[in-house]
Amino acid sequence: MRILFVCIGNSCRSPMAEAVMRDMVLRENLDWTVDSAALADWNVGRQPEPRCLAVLHENGLHSEHVGRQIGESDFRQFDYIFGMDESNMRDLLALAAPVANCTARIELLGNYRMKELDKIIFDPYFESGIHGFRRCYDQIVICCRNFIQQKLQPQ
Repeated sequence: MRILFVCIGNSCRSPMAEAVMRDMVLRENLDWTVDSAALADWNVGRQPEPRCLAVLHENGLHSEHVGRQIGESDFRQFDYIFGMDESNMRDLLALAAPVANCTARIELLGNYRMKELDKIIFDPYFESGIHGFRRCYDQIVICCRNFIQQKLQPQ
């Protein structure tokens, strides 16, 4: 299984989701590839936002991710590409449309939240403080756990 998490800047939500999923995959001893990327190029080559790293650290996780922008080959290399909100989904679907042999299943990560009213992983970047990053982390943990449980169930 190859999973790519995508948000607009690859500095908060997507690298956080990558770190959370990597940890879960490791704990479950799964042979899955996990990565994250941005729709925009603002943070290419940069580490995740310090508040993202702080919340990961609070939860015993870390990230060595270096920001990158999604590319055409990602739509062929990954099985799942997860967007964090409706805007991400619109952009991902538009980028995928012209890609020949697109094999990725493009979904909203919040679909695995299992609550109809709480499917958006809100961008905490513009909030002051760290609270929004903690809320984001909690949402991501639930979604990743539910995704893994669903994929490990016998078909």
